[in-house]
Amino acid sequence: MSKTVCTKKGLDINLLGKAEKLVKFTSSKYYTIKPTDFPGLTPKVALKPGSKVKAGSVLFYDKYNPEIKFTSPVSGELSSIHRGKQRRILEFVIEADNDNIYESYIKGEPNNLSREEIKENILKSGCWSFIRQRPFAIIANPTELPRDIFVSAYDSAPLAPDFDFIVKEELRTFQTGINALSKLTNGKVYLGIKSESSVGLNNISNAEIIKLSGPHPVGNAGVIINKTKPINKGEIVWTLNAADVLIIGRLFEKGIFDASRTIALTGSEVSNPQYYKTLIGTGIEAIVKDNIKKSDDDLRYISGNILTGEQVSLKNYLGFYDNQITVIPEGNKSELLAWGAPGFGKFSVSRTFFSWLNPKKELRVNTKLNGGERPFIVTGEMERVFPMDIYPMQLLKAIHIRDLDLMEELGIYEIAEEDFALCEVISTSKIEIQKMIRDGFEFMIKELG
Repeated sequence: MSKTVCTKKGLDINLLGKAEKLVKFTSSKYYTIKPTDFPGLTPKVALKPGSKVKAGSVLFYDKYNPEIKFTSPVSGELSSIHRGKQRRILEFVIEADNDNIYESYIKGEPNNLSREEIKENILKSGCWSFIRQRPFAIIANPTELPRDIFVSAYDSAPLAPDFDFIVKEELRTFQTGINALSKLTNGKVYLGIKSESSVGLNNISNAEIIKLSGPHPVGNAGVIINKTKPINKGEIVWTLNAADVLIIGRLFEKGIFDASRTIALTGSEVSNPQYYKTLIGTGIEAIVKDNIKKSDDDLRYISGNILTGEQVSLKNYLGFYDNQITVIPEGNKSELLAWGAPGFGKFSVSRTFFSWLNPKKELRVNTKLNGGERPFIVTGEMERVFPMDIYPMQLLKAIHIRDLDLMEELGIYEIAEEDFALCEVISTSKIEIQKMIRDGFEFMIKELG
């Protein structure tokens, strides 16, 4: 059984540097897991620096929910624990060995296991961190039962990896992951796929197929939820993406925490944009090495896509949930004529520049804001790119004034920061809207307990 979701509101940003469907294997000397990738988490250290670890060994756990564990993607030695201000833990760095020895977990077909056995296996292996919940877009509470589970196998963001390509060779493993998830809810597992998907995802069982078409952000879990079965107050749903389901599937097929990821190296400054087979937390430099164009421009390295990704340096590491690295110019040099030039190669929604005359042209964008922060004014621009049945401007205002009741009424339970990424890009106010959304979540969690 399948359903179709077709949205008209949104925006596809056509950029230079889409990954060619070729896969290269790469590895790194060091890998890291960053507690900062998990909003709302207070980490407690399980091992001291210098400890030997296996792939799947527990590095740290959630102070307020010790069942939720975070494990090493490789075997080797816990090299260091980096801390920031007030001794806040920033990174667990593992120096990999050449053996990659694994901890052992339950191996078996999820259809033959009980809900408790499946939950315990996912928790002990560290795979629970892939399961996030709405409201608040945080790691799911294992003591609660979700109404439904939503899996997105379509990333519609700029230069995003093609999950059809990533999953194609592991369809059976993906099915195993879906089987495990279906045991964790009394409701349904909803699987969002591209409407033209042809790799077999539309034949996945134990899930209701949602065929998606339209501009970005149609592939976001928030859009799938909103257009399929919206969240009411008091309800909880869980979300994952296709790459995370594969890791859960491998857990039950192999009985190990196999943290392999196929990521896309993209962007205008990449010589040969393509896919890389690597592990969670791998070093950025190991992936981009010898594959960056020589340029006079300073470069911005982003773990993730240009809308929601995190700025990193070559010495940093791939984010826990990221399936993409993007490299673009900083744009920190002055331009001849600047605003006076026609700007045929510049991105513009409001037709300030003339790139709209050639909408199919792949653009080379940079990080210039083209202006500073301004008053938060009503322009109607956000509604043009926001396909959910929510008033984005009104919700942001409710968050700004900390009106908890109004935030609830306007739909804060269904959203995540990524759902407002396009609003942030096109906003003439230049306000950090995604940060505002996270601040709203933290306020509600504090007020509601």
